[in-house]
Amino acid sequence: MRRLALVTLLGLPTLGVAADRQELFNFVRPMDAVQVSGDNAYLPSVTAESAAQGEILRRVTFNPGERPTLRLTPQSGSWDWSQASAMSLRVQNAMDWALTLDVTIESADGKRLTTQIALPAGPAQTLLIPLGATSPRAQGMRAGAPMPWRYDGRLLLLAETVNGEIDVKNVSAVTLSIPNPQAAQNILLGRFGVRGSGDLEQAYRGIVDGYGQYTRRDWPGKIKNDEQLRQGMAQEDKQLQTWQAGRPKQDMYGGWIGGPSFEATGFFRTEKRGGRWFLVTPEGNPFYSLGVNTVTGSQSQTYVEGREIMFSALPAEGEPLAAFYGSASNESDTGANRGRDFDKGRWYDFYAANLQRTYGAQDAKAWRERAQNRLQAWGFNTLGNWSDNEFAEDKRMPYSIPLSIHGDYATISTGVDWWGGMPDPFDPRFAMAAERAIAIATRGHRDDPWVIGYYADNELAWAGPADDPLSRYALAYATLRLTTDVPAKRAFLKQLRDKYRNQEGLSKAWGIDLKAWELMEDPGFQAPPINPEYPAIEADMQRFLRLFADTYFKTIDDSLEWHTPNHLLLGGRFSASIPEAVEACAQYCDVLSFNFYTREPQQGYDFEALRKLDKPLLVTEFHFGSRDRGPFWGGVAEVYKEEERGPAYANFLKKALEEPQIVGVHWFQYLDQPVTGRLLDGENGHLGLVAVTDRPWDGFVSAVRKANLTVPPLVLEQAAKEPAPKVDAAPAQEPAPKADTAPAQEPAAKTDAAPAQEAAPEVAPAAEGDAPAAEAKP
Repeated sequence: MRRLALVTLLGLPTLGVAADRQELFNFVRPMDAVQVSGDNAYLPSVTAESAAQGEILRRVTFNPGERPTLRLTPQSGSWDWSQASAMSLRVQNAMDWALTLDVTIESADGKRLTTQIALPAGPAQTLLIPLGATSPRAQGMRAGAPMPWRYDGRLLLLAETVNGEIDVKNVSAVTLSIPNPQAAQNILLGRFGVRGSGDLEQAYRGIVDGYGQYTRRDWPGKIKNDEQLRQGMAQEDKQLQTWQAGRPKQDMYGGWIGGPSFEATGFFRTEKRGGRWFLVTPEGNPFYSLGVNTVTGSQSQTYVEGREIMFSALPAEGEPLAAFYGSASNESDTGANRGRDFDKGRWYDFYAANLQRTYGAQDAKAWRERAQNRLQAWGFNTLGNWSDNEFAEDKRMPYSIPLSIHGDYATISTGVDWWGGMPDPFDPRFAMAAERAIAIATRGHRDDPWVIGYYADNELAWAGPADDPLSRYALAYATLRLTTDVPAKRAFLKQLRDKYRNQEGLSKAWGIDLKAWELMEDPGFQAPPINPEYPAIEADMQRFLRLFADTYFKTIDDSLEWHTPNHLLLGGRFSASIPEAVEACAQYCDVLSFNFYTREPQQGYDFEALRKLDKPLLVTEFHFGSRDRGPFWGGVAEVYKEEERGPAYANFLKKALEEPQIVGVHWFQYLDQPVTGRLLDGENGHLGLVAVTDRPWDGFVSAVRKANLTVPPLVLEQAAKEPAPKVDAAPAQEPAPKADTAPAQEPAAKTDAAPAQEAAPEVAPAAEGDAPAAEAKP
């Protein structure tokens, strides 16, 4: 039963376990059981050759071309693999660099399984391809364990992402190909066959130790015993004292003093001086926001239920560290979680257990104190998004607050929907949900000078998944496909009716033959693709998207202006974006915010277009991860090894400082993610300043601190480009609250940029039962 359960855990077909291995063909001693043919790929020698460690293998050469292919087929009929769990192939990369090898398994009915293998240079290994679709999400995580791994003296290379399906009783061919080689590439092949689940079961067995670290590799700083944790704490305390003493002069909010000042208003604000935008602290000093996201100890749990085999040392019930078990559910149909197994049940918190090992009993305030000591010593001055709410009590570092808007309003799918569909801002229920979320978020913060501002939700799916016109206008196309009980569709149709009056006018402008206007009201209506011969199509899409974005941001701005008029609206934390949304954000928000997972900020968006908007910009997420310190995922922006993370950070910050619009950058995130994936969506990246053991990554942290300390003198120098205005003494640190006043019937829009192109039309309430918005990302 255990063997079968593990095959299920790996996402494989639960096919019974055959005799462990069955050889179908051997390239060294070829027989007539298998036919071998090539398309621009061939066996250059009739004899085999000695490979590494004395193994005898046969060379295959793939010539330059689009897709040179070697094909293996039965001598007659088809193979019955119904009693096997995986195809196996002994293979060695004969080059000095990694090769990409595409493998396809076909069945007689035309169905296919496909996988792409990164074949490293080095000794021979046995490639295992599961006979069913699978991916790391089937293991409950974003990225799978490093391959190859050594088991029982053998190197095994598991294909962890396999797509498609086959009839395992009628397998007709296996093909090997190398995509687009520019010169001849060679691999060495040996035994080809199938096998049962014996080896597959070992791929994830015991991969996490008692400290939450990956077991199959070592690295500098890997923890082997509790004494290392305590020694590391003592050494760090000494270093933090030295670094804290070397901090630049700052006001209480982290603004730099010793240079020009600005008008002090008692709250964070923005100002442009000498052609550059600045954040200004409540005391009137220049502030460049150097922040870290997710400074929290409460998001490090990982699900263990159903995959206990992965963990080599989970505490038993009754043991002291068993206090760090819990249970939860993160089942959802968002893009971030779709297709993931192990998304509910019992979890374990290795990070909390390691805190107990290191510090003993520790309250939340002590944890926050150490975290802030670290961040300030490392040159940071801001607690980024998703950080613990309790930091507000400490009044030590400025912070911002996310507006996570939830409700039963209509949503629209653009095909990404990573955190859910786009909220329909024309739906009156959205305005009510926004009002409710903002009222809750601002409660107790209205007159808090430590709040920089509020984010208008997070990474909304403004565009589709690809770089083409259909994705660019996915929100508009998707809106027209909906039913007319969705307020956004009624708003779009009204806009078109006001412009064209009837179907004849629209048909002429769009190059279609619309028999009746009512046909556009039908669900599934497909607007024509963007066509340069009919420019009105694109113009109308753009016009609607701007109306959509204006309505969305104005709704939030109006409510925030009423609830907390002294704080900044920090934009929408764009990931997927469209110009119409960015322009609307620039009109209604005080600051634009983008999550840039690129080597440089300038690679994340068209900065020439941003400069024309002339608004301050905050990079609210960026990171550089690697796969050599435990967690399997290298992040959205990956570097080859740990030693490259520090230089990548320094370069990103340097390029950000070259942009006069950028007023800060925020690193994602404080802690590494769990090896086996966080609860929310299975992300398991080495992205942190700090490991799961609560030990900082010393080399990276030193490089980050060095880069951060270049910022204060540069900002002070740039602030001096125009004479500082004369200002009165700074106000009290805790300004008196303003008296509440009733909002105007029609709150005025902010006037930093051009006004909205068009006011939102009046629309009737939507039908009940529309899907709620998804949770925002922690």
